[in-house]
Amino acid sequence: MIETILLFIVSLFVVILVHEFGHFIASKRIGVAVEEFGIGFPPRLFGRMWKGTLYSINALPIGAFVKSKGENDRTVEGSLAAQGPWRRLFVYAAGPMANILLAFVLLSVFFALPRAAIVSDGVLVYQVQEDSAAHVAGLERGDVIVTANDRAVRTWNDLQAAMAVSPGDSIEIEVLRDTTRFPVTVIPEYSESLGRNIIGITLARNIVTSVEPGSPAAVEIAEGDSLLGVDGATVINQADLTERLSRVDLESTVVVTMLSDEGAYTVELTGSQVQSGSLGIDLQWAPNTRIERLPTSPGTAVLTSATYIVSMPALIVASLPLMQEDPSLAFVGPIGAGQLTVEAVRTFGPTNLIFIAGLISIGIALFNLIPIPPLDGGGILVALVEAVRRGRPLSERALRFAYAGGTALLITLVILITTSDLLRLIEGRGFGL
Repeated sequence: MIETILLFIVSLFVVILVHEFGHFIASKRIGVAVEEFGIGFPPRLFGRMWKGTLYSINALPIGAFVKSKGENDRTVEGSLAAQGPWRRLFVYAAGPMANILLAFVLLSVFFALPRAAIVSDGVLVYQVQEDSAAHVAGLERGDVIVTANDRAVRTWNDLQAAMAVSPGDSIEIEVLRDTTRFPVTVIPEYSESLGRNIIGITLARNIVTSVEPGSPAAVEIAEGDSLLGVDGATVINQADLTERLSRVDLESTVVVTMLSDEGAYTVELTGSQVQSGSLGIDLQWAPNTRIERLPTSPGTAVLTSATYIVSMPALIVASLPLMQEDPSLAFVGPIGAGQLTVEAVRTFGPTNLIFIAGLISIGIALFNLIPIPPLDGGGILVALVEAVRRGRPLSERALRFAYAGGTALLITLVILITTSDLLRLIEGRGFGL
């Protein structure tokens, strides 16, 4: 846990450093006189002057800063305030854009890492829709699709990839039924609602082939159903199921989740009923189901990262009901982000620190784009207003009022979010990962 917190602090430092570096590069690009680019905050440990700028290392490792000549004084030649509105907009936008670029790199690395996946030597057909392409081809419940177009089908995605053919084209699949293998030709049909080709089947990892009379399962579980999980955890093979059931205490209740043609349902059993590690059912499993770490191609990782970032605004809109229901889970500061990082690493593994760092970078970018002075978004808004006014600057009085009001609002927001983060820790609440 200590290591995770330290790595989170380093990640936050790097994200802020990249943000300020974006402002620094943009300022230099348009000719703003940058007096100092500091890593960390004073007191200064040491520094070096190069090309008119002091590059310094400071004692407090809480980010970085860019100190420009004259700061916001329009009368000072070479200051940012003396630049035209479009040049200032470029500088203000450079920080958030640098964070988005960093997020893109981090997420691409994360999505490129090998990740655990459930694979098997074929996928198991649970249900065949009436009059579908699969039904016409003769597929039945319990069939195992072993190959598609001469390529092994190890995951559900493999089969979906094989079905991505032009309208009217067929795919050749090899089917295992009991102990017999035989080829089948299927012509996929395009689904407007799903936006992809389908053949009309539902897949599962197992099917109940028989139920022992008088067994714990006999009351509610029927032949042909599929077992989804135990106590909310997915089970992938018979050994996994037996091991999970045998761990249940005698006095405990275990919840078994099943799937029937009508939908999912649950069965509650006592620990004493399942101590033998058996539910009293026989299951046909997708053959040799196991967990493997599968690599991802760089191209797929980059595309996934870009898609994730582009879809972020839509994800935020979709999460608005959650924000209204529990704002403490939607708005977090550094303390809350640290807690979220610890929970994510504990639940999903250390590689998720890269993913969280990418999210933090996106979060800082979006937060700074809020059109409230003194955030970057406020500077962008002022620059846009002045651009619309054909370069005529806003009055000093209006700017002072906007910056004072914005600063007060931000201080209030920081206090509220920090208080919420502290209360969550004190009360022992988490993010439910």
